[in-house]
Amino acid sequence: MSTIAASARIHAMAVVEDGAVIGENVIIGPFCHVGPQVTLHDDVELISHVVVLGRTTVGAGSRIFPSAVVGGDSQSARHSAVDTALLIGRNCTIREGVTMNTGTVEHGGATIIGDDCLFLAYSHVAHDCRVGNHVILSNNVMLAGHVSIGDHAIISGGAAVHQFTRVGAYAFVGGLSAVSYDVIPYGMLNGNPGLLGGLNVVGMTRAGVDRTVIHTVRRAYKAIFEGSGSIRENAAAIRDEYADCEQVIQILDFIAAESDRALSSPTRGQKG
Repeated sequence: MSTIAASARIHAMAVVEDGAVIGENVIIGPFCHVGPQVTLHDDVELISHVVVLGRTTVGAGSRIFPSAVVGGDSQSARHSAVDTALLIGRNCTIREGVTMNTGTVEHGGATIIGDDCLFLAYSHVAHDCRVGNHVILSNNVMLAGHVSIGDHAIISGGAAVHQFTRVGAYAFVGGLSAVSYDVIPYGMLNGNPGLLGGLNVVGMTRAGVDRTVIHTVRRAYKAIFEGSGSIRENAAAIRDEYADCEQVIQILDFIAAESDRALSSPTRGQKG
């Protein structure tokens, strides 16, 4: 038996299967299909022709537009078909044709989306991804499995992110970019292959980062990527010097962390 709040409005041509949990003031438009393990928290709106499957939770205040399919099974060839989850945060906007898959049991069992995210038309979030808060995926962005996207990152239209890749907080990825290596926080990556082209100064300014701090981060960036050692060696060497700069430490921690992918740089993957 479904648990449906009295204030929910469900169109007569929608299908809500037994077992679904529907919160207060939820709106489910015509031709939507809500599966038996789905939870829609308060004030969620499914506009029309939306399919929500699997063990999916949609956070309060989120809106999902026509032809989106969220909570479908992982497309991994190794998917064991064990019951896994998709967790979508609060106040997310999921536009037309977006697809999001549940996780795989082999890698934690959940795909997790943060709060206040914007997914533009036909973007895709694959199994076991971790997407932070205030993230924007523009039209036709493709996240492969196990991708991690930091808070406030922006991925521009048509970009593709390789499996297991990390994109740091406040990073900016240009349109049609191929993201094969980790992108540092506040980094700006463009091209195919994607090359690190400096810092996302516009994003930092919009986030209220002081100009003097931006200049400090620029100096650290130069030391990391133009120093005589490897990227990780250079990063470790400057840690004490920049210990008082939160943004630089965020970059250094990202570089020091274990990862399945190498780090993007101004030259890694460059043709010729």
